[in-house]
Amino acid sequence: MKIVHVITRLILGGAQENTLLSVDGLHHRHKEDVTLITGPAEGPEGDLFDRAEKRGLKVELMPELIRAIKPAVDWSAYRNLRASIRRLRPDVVHTHSSKAGILGRAAAWDERVPAVVHTIHGLPFGPSEKPWKNRLYVHLERWAARRCHKIVSVCDAMTEQALAEKVGRPDLYQTVYSGMDVDAFLNPGRSRAEVRAEIGLADDEVAFATVARLFERKGHDDILAAAPAILKANPKVRFVWIGSGILRESLEAEATRLGVRHAIHFTGLVPPGRIPELLNAVDAVVHPSLREGLARVLPQALITGRPVISYDVDGAREVCLPETGCLLPPRDIPALRDAVLRLAADPALRDAMGREGRRRFADQFRQETMTDQLHSLYVDLLARKGAGAGTVAAGQGRR
Repeated sequence: MKIVHVITRLILGGAQENTLLSVDGLHHRHKEDVTLITGPAEGPEGDLFDRAEKRGLKVELMPELIRAIKPAVDWSAYRNLRASIRRLRPDVVHTHSSKAGILGRAAAWDERVPAVVHTIHGLPFGPSEKPWKNRLYVHLERWAARRCHKIVSVCDAMTEQALAEKVGRPDLYQTVYSGMDVDAFLNPGRSRAEVRAEIGLADDEVAFATVARLFERKGHDDILAAAPAILKANPKVRFVWIGSGILRESLEAEATRLGVRHAIHFTGLVPPGRIPELLNAVDAVVHPSLREGLARVLPQALITGRPVISYDVDGAREVCLPETGCLLPPRDIPALRDAVLRLAADPALRDAMGREGRRRFADQFRQETMTDQLHSLYVDLLARKGAGAGTVAAGQGRR
């Protein structure tokens, strides 16, 4: 098969890592001809271009494929995507994220690609978004859903929310959980004691990690709101914030104002390969984000053997169970405070939840499982259409 994946930017992020692992697995595990088309890596989050190069993956940079909505630039991106598809002649085009999904599906559909697939990593509309934006995004997603053969959701919640807004039909959807290098989380490369010492955590401190961009709606401000009461009740609690972003200065200033700066460790930007050792070094993960799809850090923490605290948004409830963590109402600061204090005070509970999370989710989230499911999906779609490799060039197997 010839396969093209499309995404707006290859930054350090969950959707981007999912996409890169999909491309990697389809190329190395299934020996397919895969090209990744991506926009520029904007922002302070870092990018995955070096990782793609080291893995020998074909990546094409398209400067016009940007995240922001700019009609003139978006029209150029659509036209360039059509030109790239004509040149590459793929059997499958698989798009990721809302912007690339709209432009990429339109381009692939208009070029009559035999199998057009889109992955929902997180919906662009929801309760935390402005009403006028929700109306616009719902309209665009309904339009784009009519221009693909399958929609992959990273969790069941994404399918349910999309269908509730009449985006596509039920038979259009399939859940494929986001894959990762599970063995790295089962067996981190460095010892817990070594990494804790490097971060500056004392042996008797209980550390809660948050792995997210320092950006709006990621929940760092809620942790700060709860922190004074948490530290008053248990001065040994510490927070480890893994990631970078435009809000770092303001978050540090607010932590200082609240008198909790000493309890928050900012690691800054770290390569993805360090996430397993950092999760192994802490005692739990707190992820109070308001919109995520299914945050990768939740299964990552559980596979490492660490319990999780999460707001009940999107797909969080599919992994944050009573047996594996604490699921909270969004923006409920007292509940967030109580959950942190509960886990901080009970190492046996933390251990039990972590062990259960590892037992339940280690196999479900393997990258091999994800890429095998995607490959089977492509084969099935092409078989239904009587398509095979090179059919775009031959003009066969089209809708």
